[in-house]
Amino acid sequence: MKVIGINGSSHKEGNTAIIINTVFEELNKAGIETELIQLADIDIQPCRACLACKGHGNCVFKGDGFCDVFSRIVETDGIILGSPVYSADVSSKMKAFLDRGGVVVATNPGLLKHKIGASVAAVRRAGGMTAIDTMNHFMLNKEMIVIGSTYWNMVYGKDIGDVLKDDEGMANMRNLGQNMTSIMSKLNL
Repeated sequence: MKVIGINGSSHKEGNTAIIINTVFEELNKAGIETELIQLADIDIQPCRACLACKGHGNCVFKGDGFCDVFSRIVETDGIILGSPVYSADVSSKMKAFLDRGGVVVATNPGLLKHKIGASVAAVRRAGGMTAIDTMNHFMLNKEMIVIGSTYWNMVYGKDIGDVLKDDEGMANMRNLGQNMTSIMSKLNL
């Protein structure tokens, strides 16, 4: 079993990476392989809405890093989408990824069907629910099984490392990892 985390933050080792890695720790304890993809390192252009991806299983434009990342998540068992909150929603990198991925799956139904997914957000003040909702809607509209926890999947912190001070939020991330592990095990992925 394998889970890929997509970090939509501009800060590769920032708060979003910290919370994704906290979920990964629980998955790793159960022997589930994990991989973190940092969108900060990858150029992802916005979707052109040309619908040329229909029947191809991926975007037809290969000039950026989207196709590689998308093909990797199609091959995995689970996906964690993580974003900091910028202007009350997901980062622009995450939004570009979701928009392109959304059109590819809409024109090639079933690519992500029954994969396990979860969304996490690093939040300074507000907009966390909007960010989680944006990422969850991507997964729900792609027939994925979305995993929750004891509270909303967000952790508060401004500066890098501040999320570690949010005890409740970090406990929620560990519980999320345990819930993902449980469901993946029960589904024998």
